[in-house]
Amino acid sequence: MDPIRSILVHLDAGPHGRARLELAAALGRAHGADVAALYAVTPVFVEMAFDVAMGAPPKELLEVDESRMSIARQLVAAVSSESGVPIEWREAREGPEHTTISHALCADLVLLGQHDRDNRNTGVMPDFAPWVMTGSGRPAIVVPYIGARASVFGNVLAAWKATREASRALSASIPLMQRARSVNLAIDLDTTQSQKDLLQAYLRRHGVQPTFELLSSSTTTGEAMLSLAADVGADLIVMGCYGHSRAREFVLGGATRTVLDSMTVPVLMAH
Repeated sequence: MDPIRSILVHLDAGPHGRARLELAAALGRAHGADVAALYAVTPVFVEMAFDVAMGAPPKELLEVDESRMSIARQLVAAVSSESGVPIEWREAREGPEHTTISHALCADLVLLGQHDRDNRNTGVMPDFAPWVMTGSGRPAIVVPYIGARASVFGNVLAAWKATREASRALSASIPLMQRARSVNLAIDLDTTQSQKDLLQAYLRRHGVQPTFELLSSSTTTGEAMLSLAADVGADLIVMGCYGHSRAREFVLGGATRTVLDSMTVPVLMAH
């Protein structure tokens, strides 16, 4: 499995960027990876539907954009200094989705933020994280807005089903699993014994000794995953990202939507 050598963390204008930066720095230190922070948001005057054709954006709005970027830059410098991990500063002047996808294509791992309904002035759309994951095809850790412990993950819970998305997520998480104290693999009643044997052999080849956990069938898959994560004390959930784009709307699968909406620990996803 390829090691983690480059980490890209997305920064927006919301209040939760520090948690992502601190986690990125911790992962960078643990894996010997380069860390880059990309500040990419939609400018305020665009969000306010300002008619540029009528003239240049008002100076006040431009100043708001510059202030938000300056705050993000200072935050990156502070976390880099506190952690002792160099963090490269990058900034985008174009659309945040397109630019972040472009940068993510050249990263081993991407850190994104969970959408916080109570903080709408982030400069990115609510389904920004799914857009980046599906547009780039890169594994991404979505960090909950309540924060995350900035350390190597000690207890990993991975959801398994016989799909491309689950397989890619599991494969991408192996460097993290190799450093974990415990790895739990969540399966459902449709997982056969032969599939379990294959999964166990695959992970053991990479030095990972999984414990199998059966997902409850009395609730939805997403709710069952979140409940199991709490039961086993997981500090990282690994699962496939299911969904598709439709015009400017992103339609997520039920389990993916539930976990992204209600997660309290970081979730590594792959599409």
